Amino acid sequence: MIIGALLFSLLCAQTVSSQQTPDNINQRLEEALQPQYTSTLPLSLGEAQQYAIRQNRSLQNASLAVKEARAQRWQTIASMLPSVDASGSYTDYLGYSATMSMMGNEVKITMPNVAAFNLTAGVGVNGQGIIGVLMNNIAIDMQDISREKTEDELRANVTQSYMSVLVLEDIVQLMDSSLRNVEKLASQTQTMANVGVVEQTQADQLRVRANQLRNNLTANRRNLQVAKDALSVLLNTDAKTELRLTSTLDQILNADGILASLLSPFQIYNNHDYRLLQKNVELAHKNVDMAAWAYGPTVSLAYQYTYQHYFQEGGMRMTPPNLLTVSLKVPLFSSGKRAAGVVEKKLALQEAQNTLDETKDNLSIQYRNLRHALANAYETYLTEKENIDVTQRVFAQMTNKYNWGASSSLELTNASNDLITAQSSYVNAVLNLVNAQVALEKFLNNK
Repeated sequence: MIIGALLFSLLCAQTVSSQQTPDNINQRLEEALQPQYTSTLPLSLGEAQQYAIRQNRSLQNASLAVKEARAQRWQTIASMLPSVDASGSYTDYLGYSATMSMMGNEVKITMPNVAAFNLTAGVGVNGQGIIGVLMNNIAIDMQDISREKTEDELRANVTQSYMSVLVLEDIVQLMDSSLRNVEKLASQTQTMANVGVVEQTQADQLRVRANQLRNNLTANRRNLQVAKDALSVLLNTDAKTELRLTSTLDQILNADGILASLLSPFQIYNNHDYRLLQKNVELAHKNVDMAAWAYGPTVSLAYQYTYQHYFQEGGMRMTPPNLLTVSLKVPLFSSGKRAAGVVEKKLALQEAQNTLDETKDNLSIQYRNLRHALANAYETYLTEKENIDVTQRVFAQMTNKYNWGASSSLELTNASNDLITAQSSYVNAVLNLVNAQVALEKFLNNK
């Protein structure tokens, strides 16, 4: 009985040990790493871009920057408009009286308690204030262009991230199909090796190939999840929301869209960078005007109304109820400080103009380079797409030949390696094509 119990325990231990295979461990690990979703959000590429525009905080900050620039402009305008201030006070002299000598006689003057109300209105205008308003207008335009640029960059990032998810989903499906075929062949070959039909080496080689494919598949599945998480960050979605992409690679990577991008004319005034540099030159012009207006006068007008109520009779009432003040301030001499300021701003203007001219010359060359890059990327994509189809067919044919004994395990392994290489090249070709098309569309900014 004791020996039988020991044998049964040993058998159970071996059974449990056999269940903890690498495949089971990998499966449990993958299950543990899978995120737990509570909802699904289906999105096409266009819907994903619009969703990101509504939700992305970076774009929201860019919109807030435009509003801040408008608020700054109003502050500058308001500084030149009339301002009105009111104040009130109460003074108690605590019974104090002043003594004055008049014609040899001393006169005692009572200091009555008094309550006062003051209303002051004033306005001051100079040339620098007016130029400041114009500079604020340019700043608003620059912030608005920056917001548009941020929006276009967000669209581009969403497109690149969206396409990364799509291409990885395709690769995972292809690799999963290849793995199932190799695992099936490895199992059949092991069975034949057990009965001595083939050598054990062939079964071992296929087992190694299956392990390599499984590792590659696992790595790509994790890369796919990372790509989905990156897209979720751009869209600012909840971590419990699963993104389901409804657009396909063929819908996005079509010849018509590529050709439309290649044939789109380049309008330099649509380019965000050029527009920003233009505004920078305008701002430099206004800085010169601002420095020159340091020689200009400042005109100020102020009015003050004062009402006083005395709580006792007597006392001296010397504060006038109405007071109007007009002033003119003209700068005369500053030891050359203002002149040096004008020279400095003129030099900065020349630098800004040189940068604009240089950029204008370079943009045409950049446009040509971007078109060439897109054309090359599209040709490479077509080649790699055909290559992956061919290697997939070759692998399927080699699998059938191996089943019938017409090819060796080495030939099957080589075909599998070629398929993995083609898959990797296809991924790079798709991403390079997306990046090239997005870069050209961002550059053109044809809306």
